[in-house]
Amino acid sequence: MAVIRPFSAIRPDPEWVSDVAALPYDVYSRKEAWDEALRHPHSFLNIDRPETQFKEDHDMYAPEVYEKASDMLQEWLRSGILLKEDKPCYYIYALTMDGRTQAGLAACSAIDDYVQGVIRKHENTREEKELDRIRHVDVTSMQTGPIFLAYRHDARMDELTAQVMKSTPLYDITTEDGIRHSIWRVDDPERIQEITWIFSGMPHTYIADGHHRAASAVKVGLMRRAAHPAYQGNEEFNFFLSVLFPENQLRIFDYNRVVKDLNGLSESEFLEKLSDCFDVHEVSGAGIPYRPQVKGEFGLFLAETWYALRVKPSYAAELSDDPVKALDVSILQDLVLDPLLGIHDPKTDHRIDFIGGIRGLSELERRVHTDMTLAFSMYPTSLDELFRVADAGLLMPPKSTWFEPKLRSGLLIHAFER
Repeated sequence: MAVIRPFSAIRPDPEWVSDVAALPYDVYSRKEAWDEALRHPHSFLNIDRPETQFKEDHDMYAPEVYEKASDMLQEWLRSGILLKEDKPCYYIYALTMDGRTQAGLAACSAIDDYVQGVIRKHENTREEKELDRIRHVDVTSMQTGPIFLAYRHDARMDELTAQVMKSTPLYDITTEDGIRHSIWRVDDPERIQEITWIFSGMPHTYIADGHHRAASAVKVGLMRRAAHPAYQGNEEFNFFLSVLFPENQLRIFDYNRVVKDLNGLSESEFLEKLSDCFDVHEVSGAGIPYRPQVKGEFGLFLAETWYALRVKPSYAAELSDDPVKALDVSILQDLVLDPLLGIHDPKTDHRIDFIGGIRGLSELERRVHTDMTLAFSMYPTSLDELFRVADAGLLMPPKSTWFEPKLRSGLLIHAFER
């Protein structure tokens, strides 16, 4: 069963919150991060990406880079930009985009839940991507970016969340991307106890976004255990920062694909081969992108034309019992990208790129007009599909899900023992 607990957050002084709130560190390239930090010196990105405090050619993984992050955190605490709560609390964190609100619980989740599979995963992690965050978390002794978890919604938790949201929030800001971020503190002991009890009855929570951050936080926690052989289990390093959302409030966006070339095929040959597995229909020209309407349907932009591809029933029936092979991203990979276009490993093949649905389908046309040959628009993966894959102990193909809106870093920070 899921183990969560409140924590004494480090958070911005309300006067600084709009300056501090930052998008997750990994949405920026190195150049983008450097430019953003230069424009916004009090953005938390300066701490999350501390290489921005050095010259552009400085080794971003050098020890002094991570020490700089630790130094800045302490300086911001001394100067009052950041404050520390005097007691453990839960927080309700609500994000509103395009008039739609999702509200989650900010809490600390147990690293043992991750190790033992109570917290379920749907992606592999790569060690080289973990190392940077391991160093950052270890040197600062803080988790600065929350892990985005999902859970099967609970009616009583919905009620408690709604009750809290009727009070005055700690923060209520709208960031430059138009997303409203509102946070309420939950410090009533009885309410804290009930929330903890509700989650103790949940068999699983699920990582929606932040697999590498979660793996890094857990590995640092295990390192601290090894360094403290007399640990009791209640130390802060046994827990990591998370925001848990009920699945009925979440939305997964499409995660689209663009491809460099037709792998030696002519346009007519490619379309003919597609017709073996798909019903192919021309639907529109450039400027009127086609968005798939149902699972098992794909949009194809090729030679200034949009096509609708519907997987034939005989192929769909064969895949229905396998939670991974039944994913639309798997169908496209197994029936098109691999056999026809020669993209055997989309994680490493430079002929394919991935476009998050938040950027719109016009971005697919733009890429085809600039540096690619064809594009595929996707029907979004559902939360139910994510749960099915995770519950089966399986993994999704890369770039299967795109969650929006993004949690902001720096609003709630979890500190633990050195």
